[in-house]
Parts: sequence; structure tokens; C-alpha cells
Amino acid sequence: MSKVVKDIVRSFYETDLIHNTEAFSRYLHPEIELYWNSSFGFTKKDFDSIKKMFTEMSFSFEALRCEISHLIAEGDTVTIRHTYFVKTIEAPDKEEAVAHFITIWELKDDKLYKGYQISQQGDNTPENMMSFISK
Repeated sequence: MSKVVKDIVRSFYETDLIHNTEAFSRYLHPEIELYWNSSFGFTKKDFDSIKKMFTEMSFSFEALRCEISHLIAEGDTVTIRHTYFVKTIEAPDKEEAVAHFITIWELKDDKLYKGYQISQQGDNTPENMMSFISK
């Protein structure tokens, strides 16, 4: 079971979410709840607000890439540590880390159902970026 849920979570994060809107129905449970603590404060997101967030990101970013450093599963729960990298429309040749995340996901019906996430703004310093390389 752990391998299957890890594969679902990995596949979701490796999907081009700003250009592939069908992915949301494929990976997110219709009753999804994401509890998100960031450097900007707390927010709770549902299916529509998650999809809207990525749609809005598509207006600013040419590309969005997720790099996963850790992926741990136990039963139907998966923890993922990752960084999102972006290329802006204004500078499509320059990629930089936009944010770092750790999220704990509970899956239901083979879809992401409840998420507990913390994030902070991207730090592109070499020492920080090296900490995201899994060993």
C-alpha cells in the first residue's frame, strides 16, 4: 500500500499543474481540504481554490517544476518535502526556487484528501539548496 500512495503523490507533484487542468480531477478528492501554514499566515483550501491558485500561477509563470527531496509513506498517509521552481514569463531562461514545502497527505479513494502543509519563500543560496538533495 505504501508504494501505491507514494506513487500517487509523486505523480501529482511531477505533473505540470499550471498547464494541465485535468490533473486536478485525477489526483484531488472532490472533498479535499488543505490546511496551509505559510510565511503569509494560515489558509484553508478546497478543490476549487487549489485549482484557481494554479490557474492564476499560469498567468505569471512560463514553467513550474517540482523537485522532491523526501517522500515517506505509512499506510494511507504520505509526507513530501519539496521545492517549486519557476520560470517567469518575463525571464523564461532563469529558473529559481519560489517556495519550499513539507506536506502530510491523507489519501482517500486513491486521491489526495486531507493535507497539512507548511511553506516558506524560496531561498536560492547554495547551502540551502543542498539541504533539499535527498541522500
